[in-house]
Amino acid sequence: MTVSHDATPAAASGSFAIGGDLTVHRLGFGAMRVTGDGIWGEPRDRHEAKAVLRRALDLGVDLIDTADSYGPFVSEDLIAEALHPYPAGLVIATKGGLTRSGPGQWHAVGRPEYLRQCVEMSLRRLRLDRIDLYQFHRVDLRTPLEESLGALGELQSQGKIRHIGLSNVSTEQLRAARSVVSVVSVQNRYNLTDRHAEDVLTACEHAGLGFLPWAPVAGGELARPGGPLDEAARRHGVSISQLSLAWLLHRSPVMLPIPGTSRVSHLEENMAAASVALRDEEWAALERAA
Repeated sequence: MTVSHDATPAAASGSFAIGGDLTVHRLGFGAMRVTGDGIWGEPRDRHEAKAVLRRALDLGVDLIDTADSYGPFVSEDLIAEALHPYPAGLVIATKGGLTRSGPGQWHAVGRPEYLRQCVEMSLRRLRLDRIDLYQFHRVDLRTPLEESLGALGELQSQGKIRHIGLSNVSTEQLRAARSVVSVVSVQNRYNLTDRHAEDVLTACEHAGLGFLPWAPVAGGELARPGGPLDEAARRHGVSISQLSLAWLLHRSPVMLPIPGTSRVSHLEENMAAASVALRDEEWAALERAA
C-alpha cells in the first residue's frame, strides 16, 4: 500500500525530493493543530483528530510534519495511533529542541544530551526505527550550534535519523549549520503577508533545500473581510486559505506548505488549494497588494 496516487488532490501540488531521496507531494499536513488550545494537551475531539490524519492520507498527503513539543507529545502519539502501521511512501517529519511550561509557552533547549533523549522518545512514540526527517526546532543561544547539531549528526550515523532539517533559523545560522551537518530542509514562518524569511527561502532555493513554511495562511489587515486578499479570493471563487496556499506553491519549487487543522472539512478545503491556478499577472497583483 502507498499513500500517494496521481488522482489525489495533493498530487496536483507537484513533487519535491527531500534530501534527494524522499519524494513527496509538495502540499503536506502540519499536525500541530490536532492538540488542545495553545498547542497544549489533548484535542477537544480525539476521534475527529485521528479522522483528520487518516483523511489526509486519503487525499494523497505523504508528508506529515509534527514535533515532540506539540501537546507536548500528543501529536506524535495521535499520529501513531491513527496511522501505524504506516503505508509505504509516508514521510513523517518531527522536531525536537523546545520544552513546554504551559499553553502557548515555548523554551529552546539545545543541549546534546537533551536532543538525544528527544530523538529516542520520538522514535518510541511514533513507533519508528528511523525518523526520515528530524528538525532542530529552534537554536538555543546558550548552547553552541555545533554541539546541538553534532549530537543529531551522531544519531544520524547510528541510523536513527535519515535526514536533518532546521527550523526558525537565519541565513547565518543556516550557513553555520551546513558546516556541521548535511541539512536538507528549513522550516520558518512565511506567508503572503509575512515574508521576513525571504532571504532564507532564497538560500534554500540556491542550495536545493526544501522550505516548509509554518503559519502558511496570510493574515492581518490585508486578509480582513473586505480586504484585498478577501476580495481576490472571492473573485476567484476560493477561500483566503486556499489562495494563500496556492500562492506558496506558485512562489517557489522548493516550497512545501504544511497547513494544519483539527477538522476534516477544513483539511479538504486546504488540499483543494493545489488545483488553484491564477495567471502570472494575477499573482503579481496579489504580491503587490500584500
